Amino acid sequence: MLNTTSPQTAPNLDPGVRDFIRITGEAYVTHGAGLEKNAVNARLVAEKVRAPWVAGGPVMFSTIEHSVPTPHGDVRIRIYNPDSAANKPAMIYIHGGGWVMFSLDTHDRIMREYAARAGICVIGVDYSLSPEARFPVALEQVVAVVRHVHEQAASLDINPDRLALGGDSAGANLSLSAALSLRDAGAGHMLRALVFNYGAFGIDLSPDDVRKYGGPDYMLTAEEMAYFWDQYLASNPDRSNPLAVPLLADLHKLPPAFLCVPQCDVLTTQSLLLDGRLRSAGVETRTLIYEGVTHSFLEAVSISGVAEKAFNDTAVWLRERL
Repeated sequence: MLNTTSPQTAPNLDPGVRDFIRITGEAYVTHGAGLEKNAVNARLVAEKVRAPWVAGGPVMFSTIEHSVPTPHGDVRIRIYNPDSAANKPAMIYIHGGGWVMFSLDTHDRIMREYAARAGICVIGVDYSLSPEARFPVALEQVVAVVRHVHEQAASLDINPDRLALGGDSAGANLSLSAALSLRDAGAGHMLRALVFNYGAFGIDLSPDDVRKYGGPDYMLTAEEMAYFWDQYLASNPDRSNPLAVPLLADLHKLPPAFLCVPQCDVLTTQSLLLDGRLRSAGVETRTLIYEGVTHSFLEAVSISGVAEKAFNDTAVWLRERL
Protein backbone atom coordinates (compact mmCIF):
# COMPACT_ATOMS: atom_id res chain seq x y z
CA MET A 1 0.00 0.00 0.00
CA LEU A 2 2.77 2.40 0.94
CA ASN A 3 5.67 0.72 -0.82
CA THR A 4 8.34 3.29 -1.63
CA THR A 5 10.83 1.09 -3.46
CA SER A 6 10.98 -0.57 -6.87
CA PRO A 7 10.38 -4.35 -7.10
CA GLN A 8 13.95 -5.34 -7.90
CA THR A 9 13.75 -8.92 -6.61
CA ALA A 10 10.24 -9.97 -7.58
CA PRO A 11 10.59 -11.60 -11.01
CA ASN A 12 7.57 -13.79 -10.24
CA LEU A 13 5.21 -10.84 -10.60
CA ASP A 14 2.98 -10.10 -13.57
CA PRO A 15 4.71 -7.35 -15.59
CA GLY A 16 1.75 -4.99 -15.28
CA VAL A 17 1.61 -5.45 -11.52
CA ARG A 18 5.38 -4.99 -11.27
CA ASP A 19 5.02 -1.69 -13.12
CA PHE A 20 2.14 -0.74 -10.82
CA ILE A 21 4.34 -1.27 -7.76
CA ARG A 22 7.27 0.59 -9.30
CA ILE A 23 5.21 3.60 -10.42
CA THR A 24 3.33 3.75 -7.14
CA GLY A 25 6.53 3.47 -5.13
CA GLU A 26 8.18 6.26 -7.11
CA ALA A 27 5.11 8.43 -6.59
CA TYR A 28 5.28 7.90 -2.82
CA VAL A 29 8.92 8.99 -2.84
CA THR A 30 8.01 12.07 -4.89
CA HIS A 31 5.08 13.11 -2.73
CA GLY A 32 6.64 12.06 0.56
CA ALA A 33 4.89 9.37 2.55
CA GLY A 34 4.90 9.61 6.34
CA LEU A 35 2.28 7.27 7.66
CA GLU A 36 4.28 6.44 10.75
CA LYS A 37 4.47 10.13 11.64
CA ASN A 38 1.17 11.63 10.54
CA ALA A 39 -1.84 9.64 9.33
CA VAL A 40 -3.60 12.76 8.04
CA ASN A 41 -0.63 13.69 5.86
CA ALA A 42 -0.30 10.11 4.68
CA ARG A 43 -3.93 10.14 3.52
CA LEU A 44 -3.32 13.24 1.43
CA VAL A 45 -0.25 11.63 -0.13
CA ALA A 46 -2.15 8.40 -0.81
CA GLU A 47 -4.88 10.29 -2.66
CA LYS A 48 -2.27 11.88 -4.97
CA VAL A 49 -0.44 8.60 -5.53
CA ARG A 50 -3.58 6.63 -6.34
CA ALA A 51 -5.20 9.29 -8.55
CA PRO A 52 -3.62 8.14 -11.86
CA TRP A 53 -4.92 4.61 -11.35
CA VAL A 54 -8.50 5.82 -10.99
CA ALA A 55 -8.53 7.49 -14.42
CA GLY A 56 -10.34 5.87 -17.31
CA GLY A 57 -12.50 2.82 -17.16
CA PRO A 58 -16.28 2.45 -17.42
CA VAL A 59 -18.59 5.46 -17.65
CA MET A 60 -21.62 5.30 -15.37
CA PHE A 61 -25.21 6.13 -16.28
CA SER A 62 -25.40 7.98 -12.95
CA THR A 63 -23.33 8.52 -9.81
CA ILE A 64 -25.25 9.82 -6.80
CA GLU A 65 -24.25 10.49 -3.21
CA HIS A 66 -26.42 10.16 -0.10
CA SER A 67 -25.93 10.60 3.63
CA VAL A 68 -26.77 7.66 5.90
CA PRO A 69 -27.36 7.99 9.67
CA THR A 70 -25.28 5.62 11.80
CA PRO A 71 -24.54 5.23 15.54
CA HIS A 72 -21.36 7.24 14.90
CA GLY A 73 -22.69 10.11 12.83
CA ASP A 74 -23.79 10.42 9.23
CA VAL A 75 -21.79 8.51 6.63
CA ARG A 76 -21.56 9.40 2.96
CA ILE A 77 -22.32 6.72 0.40
CA ARG A 78 -21.79 6.89 -3.36
CA ILE A 79 -24.04 4.89 -5.69
CA TYR A 80 -22.62 3.86 -9.08
CA ASN A 81 -25.35 2.94 -11.56
CA PRO A 82 -24.08 1.53 -14.89
CA ASP A 83 -27.28 1.75 -16.94
CA SER A 84 -30.93 2.78 -16.94
CA ALA A 85 -32.41 -0.58 -15.89
CA ALA A 86 -34.60 -0.31 -12.80
CA ASN A 87 -34.61 -2.30 -9.57
CA LYS A 88 -31.06 -3.63 -9.97
CA PRO A 89 -29.07 -5.87 -7.66
CA ALA A 90 -26.40 -4.01 -5.72
CA MET A 91 -23.09 -4.60 -3.99
CA ILE A 92 -22.10 -2.44 -1.04
CA TYR A 93 -18.33 -2.08 -1.38
CA ILE A 94 -15.92 -1.23 1.46
CA HIS A 95 -12.56 0.21 0.41
CA GLY A 96 -9.27 -0.92 1.87
CA GLY A 97 -6.38 1.09 3.28
CA GLY A 98 -5.57 -0.56 6.60
CA TRP A 99 -8.56 1.15 8.24
CA VAL A 100 -6.30 4.24 8.20
CA MET A 101 -6.42 5.69 4.69
CA PHE A 102 -7.93 5.60 1.19
CA SER A 103 -11.42 6.70 0.27
CA LEU A 104 -14.28 6.53 -2.19
CA ASP A 105 -12.07 8.43 -4.61
CA THR A 106 -9.07 6.06 -4.46
CA HIS A 107 -11.42 3.15 -5.14
CA ASP A 108 -13.66 4.91 -7.64
CA ARG A 109 -12.48 2.87 -10.61
CA ILE A 110 -12.69 -0.44 -8.76
CA MET A 111 -16.34 0.26 -8.00
CA ARG A 112 -17.09 1.38 -11.55
CA GLU A 113 -15.47 -1.77 -12.92
CA TYR A 114 -17.69 -4.00 -10.79
CA ALA A 115 -20.81 -1.99 -11.63
CA ALA A 116 -20.22 -2.15 -15.39
CA ARG A 117 -19.05 -5.76 -15.58
CA ALA A 118 -21.71 -7.26 -13.29
CA GLY A 119 -24.54 -4.94 -14.37
CA ILE A 120 -25.29 -3.94 -10.79
CA CYS A 121 -25.27 -0.83 -8.67
CA VAL A 122 -22.19 -0.52 -6.49
CA ILE A 123 -22.44 1.49 -3.29
CA GLY A 124 -19.22 2.83 -1.77
CA VAL A 125 -19.09 3.66 1.94
CA ASP A 126 -17.08 6.60 3.32
CA TYR A 127 -16.55 5.06 6.77
CA SER A 128 -14.57 6.76 9.53
CA LEU A 129 -10.83 6.06 9.61
CA SER A 130 -8.45 5.04 12.38
CA PRO A 131 -6.78 5.97 14.62
CA GLU A 132 -9.31 8.78 15.15
CA ALA A 133 -12.14 6.23 14.98
CA ARG A 134 -11.01 2.83 16.20
CA PHE A 135 -12.86 -0.51 16.30
CA PRO A 136 -15.85 -0.91 16.33
CA VAL A 137 -16.76 2.49 14.79
CA ALA A 138 -16.22 1.64 11.11
CA LEU A 139 -17.81 -1.78 11.52
CA GLU A 140 -20.95 -0.34 13.10
CA GLN A 141 -21.14 2.27 10.34
CA VAL A 142 -20.97 -0.43 7.66
CA VAL A 143 -23.70 -2.44 9.38
CA ALA A 144 -25.88 0.68 9.54
CA VAL A 145 -25.34 1.31 5.82
CA VAL A 146 -26.36 -2.25 4.93
CA ARG A 147 -29.53 -1.91 6.98
CA HIS A 148 -30.27 1.48 5.43
CA VAL A 149 -29.81 0.25 1.87
CA HIS A 150 -32.02 -2.76 2.53
CA GLU A 151 -34.75 -0.70 4.18
CA GLN A 152 -34.62 2.19 1.70
CA ALA A 153 -34.06 0.08 -1.40
CA ALA A 154 -37.23 1.28 -3.12
CA SER A 155 -36.19 4.93 -2.92
CA LEU A 156 -32.70 3.99 -4.14
CA ASP A 157 -34.17 1.95 -7.03
CA ILE A 158 -32.35 -1.15 -5.79
CA ASN A 159 -33.72 -4.67 -5.29
CA PRO A 160 -33.54 -5.35 -1.53
CA ASP A 161 -33.54 -9.11 -2.07
CA ARG A 162 -30.41 -9.02 -4.25
CA LEU A 163 -27.73 -7.36 -2.12
CA ALA A 164 -24.05 -8.28 -1.86
CA LEU A 165 -21.38 -6.94 0.47
CA GLY A 166 -17.68 -6.87 -0.32
CA GLY A 167 -14.39 -5.08 -0.04
CA ASP A 168 -10.63 -5.27 -0.30
CA SER A 169 -7.99 -5.68 2.41
CA ALA A 170 -9.31 -3.91 5.53
CA GLY A 171 -12.58 -3.51 3.61
CA ALA A 172 -12.84 -7.29 3.26
CA ASN A 173 -12.35 -7.54 7.03
CA LEU A 174 -15.16 -5.04 7.62
CA SER A 175 -17.40 -6.83 5.11
CA LEU A 176 -17.00 -10.22 6.78
CA SER A 177 -17.43 -8.74 10.26
CA ALA A 178 -20.53 -6.83 9.17
CA ALA A 179 -22.02 -10.05 7.74
CA LEU A 180 -21.32 -11.76 11.08
CA SER A 181 -22.93 -8.88 12.99
CA LEU A 182 -26.03 -8.99 10.81
CA ARG A 183 -26.28 -12.76 11.13
CA ASP A 184 -26.02 -12.59 14.91
CA ALA A 185 -28.71 -9.90 15.00
CA GLY A 186 -31.11 -12.04 12.97
CA ALA A 187 -30.64 -9.92 9.84
CA GLY A 188 -28.43 -12.22 7.81
CA HIS A 189 -31.17 -12.51 5.20
CA MET A 190 -30.32 -9.00 4.00
CA LEU A 191 -27.27 -10.30 2.13
CA ARG A 192 -27.15 -12.74 -0.79
CA ALA A 193 -23.39 -12.79 -1.43
CA LEU A 194 -20.00 -11.71 -0.06
CA VAL A 195 -16.85 -10.67 -1.97
CA PHE A 196 -13.46 -10.67 -0.27
CA ASN A 197 -10.43 -9.26 -2.11
CA TYR A 198 -7.07 -9.97 -0.42
CA GLY A 199 -8.55 -9.52 3.03
CA ALA A 200 -6.94 -8.94 6.43
CA PHE A 201 -8.80 -11.52 8.50
CA GLY A 202 -6.28 -12.28 11.26
CA ILE A 203 -3.55 -10.49 13.16
CA ASP A 204 -0.94 -13.23 12.89
CA LEU A 205 0.76 -13.53 9.51
CA SER A 206 2.06 -16.74 7.99
CA PRO A 207 5.86 -16.86 8.52
CA ASP A 208 6.20 -18.23 5.00
CA ASP A 209 4.18 -15.34 3.55
CA VAL A 210 6.25 -12.87 5.54
CA ARG A 211 9.49 -14.42 4.28
CA LYS A 212 8.40 -14.53 0.65
CA TYR A 213 6.15 -11.48 0.26
CA GLY A 214 6.38 -9.35 3.39
CA GLY A 215 9.21 -7.11 2.27
CA PRO A 216 9.42 -3.89 0.26
CA ASP A 217 9.34 -5.57 -3.17
CA TYR A 218 5.63 -6.22 -2.71
CA MET A 219 2.70 -3.88 -2.21
CA LEU A 220 2.02 -4.49 1.50
CA THR A 221 4.78 -5.25 4.00
CA ALA A 222 4.48 -7.21 7.21
CA GLU A 223 5.58 -4.10 9.12
CA GLU A 224 2.80 -2.02 7.58
CA MET A 225 0.19 -4.65 8.40
CA ALA A 226 1.25 -4.68 12.06
CA TYR A 227 1.01 -0.88 12.12
CA PHE A 228 -2.49 -0.94 10.67
CA TRP A 229 -3.75 -3.37 13.28
CA ASP A 230 -2.26 -1.18 16.03
CA GLN A 231 -4.12 1.83 14.66
CA TYR A 232 -7.43 0.01 14.25
CA LEU A 233 -7.82 -1.82 17.55
CA ALA A 234 -8.80 0.23 20.57
CA SER A 235 -7.56 -2.12 23.31
CA ASN A 236 -5.75 -5.40 23.85
CA PRO A 237 -8.99 -7.40 24.32
CA ASP A 238 -9.98 -6.40 20.78
CA ARG A 239 -7.21 -8.68 19.53
CA SER A 240 -9.37 -11.67 20.50
CA ASN A 241 -12.72 -10.19 19.43
CA PRO A 242 -14.06 -12.18 16.45
CA LEU A 243 -15.77 -9.09 15.05
CA ALA A 244 -12.38 -7.39 14.85
CA VAL A 245 -10.44 -10.51 13.89
CA PRO A 246 -12.95 -12.62 11.94
CA LEU A 247 -10.69 -15.66 11.51
CA LEU A 248 -11.61 -16.25 15.18
CA ALA A 249 -15.35 -16.22 14.45
CA ASP A 250 -17.99 -18.92 14.04
CA LEU A 251 -18.62 -18.74 10.30
CA HIS A 252 -21.82 -20.76 10.03
CA LYS A 253 -24.91 -19.47 8.19
CA LEU A 254 -23.18 -16.86 6.04
CA PRO A 255 -24.08 -16.08 2.42
CA PRO A 256 -22.02 -17.56 -0.43
CA ALA A 257 -18.56 -16.01 -0.62
CA PHE A 258 -16.11 -15.22 -3.43
CA LEU A 259 -12.45 -14.93 -2.41
CA CYS A 260 -10.02 -13.16 -4.75
CA VAL A 261 -6.56 -14.24 -3.59
CA PRO A 262 -3.26 -12.92 -4.99
CA GLN A 263 -0.52 -15.53 -5.04
CA CYS A 264 2.21 -13.17 -3.80
CA ASP A 265 0.73 -11.38 -0.79
CA VAL A 266 1.64 -11.26 2.86
CA LEU A 267 -2.07 -12.02 3.49
CA THR A 268 -2.42 -14.96 1.05
CA THR A 269 -2.52 -17.68 3.69
CA GLN A 270 -5.20 -15.82 5.63
CA SER A 271 -7.54 -16.03 2.65
CA LEU A 272 -6.80 -19.73 2.24
CA LEU A 273 -7.48 -20.32 5.95
CA LEU A 274 -10.75 -18.44 5.63
CA ASP A 275 -11.67 -20.53 2.60
CA GLY A 276 -11.18 -23.74 4.57
CA ARG A 277 -13.11 -22.50 7.58
CA LEU A 278 -16.00 -21.24 5.48
CA ARG A 279 -16.25 -24.60 3.72
CA SER A 280 -16.09 -26.45 7.06
CA ALA A 281 -18.95 -24.24 8.26
CA GLY A 282 -21.03 -25.22 5.25
CA VAL A 283 -20.73 -21.88 3.44
CA GLU A 284 -20.73 -22.03 -0.35
CA THR A 285 -17.33 -20.65 -1.33
CA ARG A 286 -15.57 -19.83 -4.57
CA THR A 287 -11.87 -19.11 -4.12
CA LEU A 288 -9.56 -18.22 -6.99
CA ILE A 289 -5.81 -17.69 -6.65
CA TYR A 290 -4.33 -15.26 -9.19
CA GLU A 291 -0.74 -16.03 -10.05
CA GLY A 292 1.94 -13.38 -10.28
CA VAL A 293 0.05 -10.64 -8.46
CA THR A 294 0.20 -9.11 -5.03
CA HIS A 295 -1.82 -6.92 -2.70
CA SER A 296 -3.94 -4.16 -4.30
CA PHE A 297 -3.45 -5.63 -7.79
CA LEU A 298 -7.03 -4.83 -8.84
CA GLU A 299 -6.06 -1.16 -8.96
CA ALA A 300 -3.70 -2.01 -11.84
CA VAL A 301 -6.54 -3.09 -14.14
CA SER A 302 -5.52 -0.54 -16.78
CA ILE A 303 -2.19 -2.37 -17.31
CA SER A 304 -2.69 -5.88 -15.91
CA GLY A 305 -4.50 -8.68 -17.70
CA VAL A 306 -4.62 -10.64 -14.44
CA ALA A 307 -6.58 -7.83 -12.78
CA GLU A 308 -8.88 -7.78 -15.79
CA LYS A 309 -9.53 -11.49 -15.37
CA ALA A 310 -10.18 -11.13 -11.65
CA PHE A 311 -12.81 -8.45 -12.24
CA ASN A 312 -14.49 -10.59 -14.88
CA ASP A 313 -14.45 -13.71 -12.69
CA THR A 314 -16.06 -11.85 -9.81
CA ALA A 315 -18.61 -10.18 -12.08
CA VAL A 316 -19.72 -13.53 -13.51
CA TRP A 317 -20.05 -14.95 -9.99
CA LEU A 318 -22.07 -11.93 -8.84
CA ARG A 319 -24.42 -12.25 -11.79
CA GLU A 320 -25.02 -15.87 -10.87
CA ARG A 321 -25.61 -15.18 -7.17
CA LEU A 322 -27.65 -11.99 -7.50
